[in-house]
Amino acid sequence: MTDTPRLPEGYETSTDPARIDAERVHRWLSADAYWALGRSREKQDRAIEGSLNFGVYDTLSGEQVAYARVITDRATFAWLCDVYVDPSVRGKGVGTALVAAVREELRPCGLKRIMLATHDAHGVYARLGFRPLERPDHWMALVEG
Repeated sequence: MTDTPRLPEGYETSTDPARIDAERVHRWLSADAYWALGRSREKQDRAIEGSLNFGVYDTLSGEQVAYARVITDRATFAWLCDVYVDPSVRGKGVGTALVAAVREELRPCGLKRIMLATHDAHGVYARLGFRPLERPDHWMALVEG
């Protein structure tokens, strides 16, 4: 990628876990994200604790407006998940810039693969270099409960 999408003026990205508004993230995901509907606060808090977290914040109010987390060993593999942009800032490029920031943060790790799953945002991720699996028949999942 030659052109890295940037956040609109007035927003900033941070990986500082102390800045994550865990209550807001839980509300967003458990009530509005098809992949996490009904997720408990306790489970969300554990997910945050075990992940590399990214937040986007309004620079004036400090309010968190977007979230993403990555599960990674920082050596060979990463899983990008729980990407969520508050409806009030959708359409401004915040989500695309957030995912680009994740990509750039992980670039020095030299990861062979960053994975994600999406039901409805293929175009957003494709613009950032993600593509469908070449051999999906090589992948399996253990799904419980």
